[in-house]
Amino acid sequence: MTVYSARRGTRRGAGRGGRTALAVVAAFLIAGAGPVAAYGQGDPGAGRHEVAGEESHELMESVDSFNEPRLAPAAQVAPGAYTGAWAHIRNMPVRSGSWTEVTTSPYDEDALHYRDQSASNSGSGTGFSSGRIAALATDPTHRGVVYAGAAGGGVFRSTDDGRTWTPIADGLPALSVGALAVAPDGALWLATGEATTASDNYLGSGVYRLADPVTGVFGEGDKVGGTELDSSSVHTLAFDQAAGYVFAASSHGVFRRPLSAGRSAVWAKVLAPCAGVGVGGITCGVDGHYADIANDIAVQPGGDGTRLLANVAWRGGAGYNGFYYSSDAGTTWKRANPTGAVNPAEIGNAAFAYAADGSRLYVSMESPKLLGKSSGSGVSSVLAGVYVSQNGDANGPFKQIATSAALSTTGSAMKLKAIGSGYQPGSQAWYDQVIAVDPSDPDHVYLGLEEMFESRDGGATWKTIGRYWNFGMPCFSYDAAANTCDADVMHSDQHALAFSRWQGGTPEVFVGNDGGAYARPTAQTTAGWRNLNESGTLRNLQYYSVRAGKLPDGSGEAVWGGLQDNGVSLLAPKGATYQGQRLNPDGRMVAPFGGDGGDQLVNPDNGCQTVGEYVDLALQITNNCGFTASDNGAEDVITDIAPGDPGARFIAPFAADETDPNGLWVAGGQYVWGNTRTWQSTSGADWTKLFDLGAGRSASAVASRRHVTWAAWCGPCGAVDETFARGIATNYGGTWHQVDLPAAFPNRYVSGLTIDPSDASGRTVYAVINGFSRHWNEGPGAGYGHVWKTSDGGATWTDIGGDTTAADSFPDAPANSALVTADGTLVVATDLGVFTGTTAGTGHWARLGTDLPTAPAVYLSPSPDGSQVYVATHGRGIWKTPTP
Repeated sequence: MTVYSARRGTRRGAGRGGRTALAVVAAFLIAGAGPVAAYGQGDPGAGRHEVAGEESHELMESVDSFNEPRLAPAAQVAPGAYTGAWAHIRNMPVRSGSWTEVTTSPYDEDALHYRDQSASNSGSGTGFSSGRIAALATDPTHRGVVYAGAAGGGVFRSTDDGRTWTPIADGLPALSVGALAVAPDGALWLATGEATTASDNYLGSGVYRLADPVTGVFGEGDKVGGTELDSSSVHTLAFDQAAGYVFAASSHGVFRRPLSAGRSAVWAKVLAPCAGVGVGGITCGVDGHYADIANDIAVQPGGDGTRLLANVAWRGGAGYNGFYYSSDAGTTWKRANPTGAVNPAEIGNAAFAYAADGSRLYVSMESPKLLGKSSGSGVSSVLAGVYVSQNGDANGPFKQIATSAALSTTGSAMKLKAIGSGYQPGSQAWYDQVIAVDPSDPDHVYLGLEEMFESRDGGATWKTIGRYWNFGMPCFSYDAAANTCDADVMHSDQHALAFSRWQGGTPEVFVGNDGGAYARPTAQTTAGWRNLNESGTLRNLQYYSVRAGKLPDGSGEAVWGGLQDNGVSLLAPKGATYQGQRLNPDGRMVAPFGGDGGDQLVNPDNGCQTVGEYVDLALQITNNCGFTASDNGAEDVITDIAPGDPGARFIAPFAADETDPNGLWVAGGQYVWGNTRTWQSTSGADWTKLFDLGAGRSASAVASRRHVTWAAWCGPCGAVDETFARGIATNYGGTWHQVDLPAAFPNRYVSGLTIDPSDASGRTVYAVINGFSRHWNEGPGAGYGHVWKTSDGGATWTDIGGDTTAADSFPDAPANSALVTADGTLVVATDLGVFTGTTAGTGHWARLGTDLPTAPAVYLSPSPDGSQVYVATHGRGIWKTPTP
C-alpha cells in the first residue's frame, strides 16, 4: 500500500497480493474500482508525501487489473481447473535445468544512499522487508518456533524466534497461504488459498496437516480431506478441541471436519446462508460469485466446545451479510441480531477476538455502506468501527471502542489532513484487518489496519504502535541528524497476529503485513519492533518483473525487479562500484524506487541504467542506479518520463526493441508509444504516439524487433463483462493495422508477445494466453490453447500447445511470458511453472527443471550475455537457470 506523491506529479501505491503455481484467482472476491486521479494530474510543485491512505482506490483498481487476465471473459474458474492442471504437469517430461535462487540477500528499503526525495520511500522507517505475510502461528511447546504463511510463497519456519527462516512447503502444488494453526496435538495445519481479497490472491489446493512441523516439511501426502476446499480461499482455521472438530472459514462458506478423522475424511459444509446450509430463510442478495464468503470463525472459550461465531459477508454488501452463531458445535446456526453500537445493516468483512476466558468479544468491522460511498466522495475510511461485547455474546450489546477518526489521533501517520488531504485508518478495512487479545490480559488488545494499534484498557484508549511511515510527521527530516522519529513504525497493511507463550520465554506478539513479519514483547511499552526480515531468509518477495544488465566495473550484473507494494529492488554484487560510488557495501538489496513496482527495462550493457514503472505507465528513469551521493537524497537521480497515456493498464507493458535497444523503446496504453531518445530521455515529451488502439482499449503486451512492433490489447477488459474484447495490432508490412484473429483464437487475455529472432522480417510471432480454457471457465472463452504462433504476419494462427490428451502437451494453465533462445527453444512462464517447447511448433513440451518453487512464474528475461534465463516469481523472489 506504500504511497507517495512526487514533485513531478501525484503517485499513489496500492497494496496488492500474491499468487501460487496452481492457485487460481478468487473471482468472486472482485469488486469494481472507482475512478482514480490520473498520474501527473496533481500539483507539480506538491510535496510527495501528501496522500497517505489514498491508495485504497488504486488497490481496488489493481484487483481488477490482476484478475482480468486470468478470468476474462468469464467470471469464475471451475474447481477442477487446479487439480486437472497439476495432474497434467506431474506427468509431463522434465527438461533438465537447475534453478538457482537469486534474491537471497536482505532487502533494505531504508538504504541511506537511495533516498531520491521524488521517487524513493527510503527513510520512511520501514527498514528490511519481505513479501506479504498472510498468516502466523507459534508452536506452543517448542520455544522459539514460529511459522509464517506467505501470500504467494508457502510456509516458512523459524526455530530461533524469527531471526532466521526456512521454507517448509515448497513441495506443495499451491504456495498461496490462507491460514496457519497449530492443533492441540502439536500438528501444524495449513490452509492454502489467500483470503485478503487483494488483487493477486490465488486460490488453493486444499488443507494440509504436518504431524511434526518442528523438523518436517509439507508434502502432497499431507493433504486432509477431498476436493471440497480446492480452488477456494481460506481465511481462518479454528480448533474446537472439546467438540473434536476443526473449522475452516472459506470463500464458499464454513466447513467442518472431525479432528480425529483420517486424512481422506471429507470436509462438510456446515454454514452457507445463500445455499440454505446450516440456516434457512436468508436472502442472498448477490449472484453466486459473491455468495457465502466466510471471513472469520471463532470458538468461544469456556463454552464446552459448543459455541461458535462466524462472519459471513461480502465486503461490498449482500443480503446474507451478518454474524452467525452456533450452540451445537456448528450443526445448526442462527443469524445474530446485534444490539448496541453494531448496526446489523452495516456488517461487512469483520474480524473476531475472544478474551482467553470467553468473557469478552472484540470485533473489528468494515462497512459496505462506506465502501460504496468511498469512490470520489470524500469518505476517508471504510471502517465501521471497533466494538466489544462485554459479556461475550454475539448479540451484544456491543459498545463502540474505536472509530477511524479517534484512531487517527493516537500517533497515526494517517491523521486526516495531516499529510495533504489524507485518509484515515481503515481506508482499506476490506483488505487489511485483524484483531487479537493478549491471552494473559482481556484488556490488552491489538488491532491491525493499515497501521498497528494497541489498547491496554479494553479499548478505552489506543496508541499507534506501528505507524504507516514517518514521512510528513513532525518528527521527520531527511537530515538523519535532525530526524527525531521513534521506532514505532513498520511496513503498512496488517494481516496476521500471533502470540508466543513459551515456558521460560518472554511473551511476544508477532505481526504479519505487506512487508513481512515483526515482533515485540507484549509487556513492551517503549517504541520499537524486532524486524524479522533482517536476515533475508524470509524470502517471499512478490515480483512482477525482472531485468539484468552488466556493470561497467566488471563486478557482475545488476538485477532489477518490480514488486508488489515494495518498490523496485536493485541487487548489485557486494563491492560493486559505479562512477566511483560503492553500490552495495553491505551485501543487501536496495529500493531506489518506492511505491509499487511494475514492468522493468534495463540496459544490458550498463546495469545502472534502468526504467521502472510505478502504475498506469508512470515511467521513471535513472542512469546511475538511483544512487544519491548525499545522505538525504536532495539531488534528483530519478526522472519522470511518463508519456501520460489516458488508458494504460494498472501495470502497463513497455520494452526496448530487441535489435536496437538504444534506438527505440515501445510502450502501450490506449496508444502504442515510441521513444527514440531512450537513455537520453528527460520527460514524457520524448514519447511519440505510433498508433491508437482505440478508445476503451488498453495494451496488454508489446514487443519490437528491427522496429517491427506488435501490441496486444483488451477492451473492455472486465472479467464479468460479456462484451470483453481482445486483439492484436502491428506495423508489420509498413503500416499500422489491426490483425484479423481467427474464430479459433481464444477469446481470452493476451499476456505476452514474442517475435522470433530467426525471422528478420518480424512476421513470426508467438502469443501467450492467460486464463483457463472454456472447459474450466464459466461463460464464453473459446479455445484451449495458451501458446499461438503466426508465421505470416498475423494472417493465420496455429495453436502449438499440442494434443491436449498427450502428457507432453502444454498444460491448461494461465501463461504470462515467453522468450525464444538462440537455438529456437521457446520458454513460457505460467502460474504453474516454466515450460519449454520448440519454435517449430511440434506440440511437444517439457517442464523446465523440478526445483523451482511452485510460486507463479510471471516474467522471463535473458541475462545480458544470453547464457541464463531469469524468472520473476510472485511469491518466492527471482531465480535463474542456464539457457536451455
